[in-house]
Amino acid sequence: MSRPTVNDIAREAGVSLATVDRVMNARPGVREKTARRVNEAIERLGYVRDVAAANLARRRAYRLAFVLPDSRTAFMTALRTAIEHAAAVAAHDRTRAEILTVPAFDSTAYARLLDGLPQEGFDGVALMAPETPQVRDAIRRLGEAGLAVVAFVSDQPQAARDRFVGIDNIAAGRTAGMLLGRFVRRADAIVLVVAGSMMSRDHMERRLGFDRVVLERFPGFRVLPSLEGRDDSESLARLLSAALDAQPRIDAVYSLGAGQRGLIETLRRRDPQRRLTVVAHELTPATRGALEDGTIDAVITQDVGHMARSALRVLRAKIDAMPIDPGQEQIRIEILLRENLPPPG
Repeated sequence: MSRPTVNDIAREAGVSLATVDRVMNARPGVREKTARRVNEAIERLGYVRDVAAANLARRRAYRLAFVLPDSRTAFMTALRTAIEHAAAVAAHDRTRAEILTVPAFDSTAYARLLDGLPQEGFDGVALMAPETPQVRDAIRRLGEAGLAVVAFVSDQPQAARDRFVGIDNIAAGRTAGMLLGRFVRRADAIVLVVAGSMMSRDHMERRLGFDRVVLERFPGFRVLPSLEGRDDSESLARLLSAALDAQPRIDAVYSLGAGQRGLIETLRRRDPQRRLTVVAHELTPATRGALEDGTIDAVITQDVGHMARSALRVLRAKIDAMPIDPGQEQIRIEILLRENLPPPG
């Protein structure tokens, strides 16, 4: 039995080929009743659209943007490299992906850049941005302009984004809490938490998950307010030194991510005997070295290559109104110790 065609759909629905094309490509100019008739015909006939063939016939190309903070942390460098590699592969499939940067934590600059994307011909955007009203409103405007929008690394659950691509950061924080609680040697441990910024949803969710596990499983712990280094190693080093001076009996440190070089250098100088229990995020050259010499006890990491490829797949699927395989797009959490470090590179 031959596969149904658009001509079969047009005959079944009693409409023209042009109307079928408008409905299938979600273009305006079709009455709701007519569109419903076309979609019912598609379902009855069991028509499965070959999006790749249709795009090839129309010479359809995709232009996608990755909007990232201009931070130069090791994690952001690795993330940009992963996006560039994924974009190079996607270019063979008529997909052009560009990295655009914005001053970190500058919500006004984010909104201004996002508002300009429709006029520049972009079809979709993956963005890593602070969760603020300005950014949320800009995401809504992108959707109204017809762009697919993916929150990347750090979620925007209150915004009209199409999907989040990244790890479950609450689960990551809970994992960190369980590791630290198991490793530390005191039931009444004092724990210091360091972050980039609590304006970042990923850091906020990690702290939330961490606090929940400590409250549930290690109620004797005292967790201090978060120090925010704003992704700057030198600032974080100063803040950490001041905190260690103010509270000499700190037993453990949980680093939510960013500014790890300043954290590690300070810990090596201030804690040469490796008395402190330390759990951090993201495998970078600095955290690898700190795992190897015992400065850090465990690192919770994520596959940046998987994230970059997933964001491209999800954006294209949203643009084409095609389904997404949830299992393929699930970004998993990985726990690294000195004993299971993968080979460098």
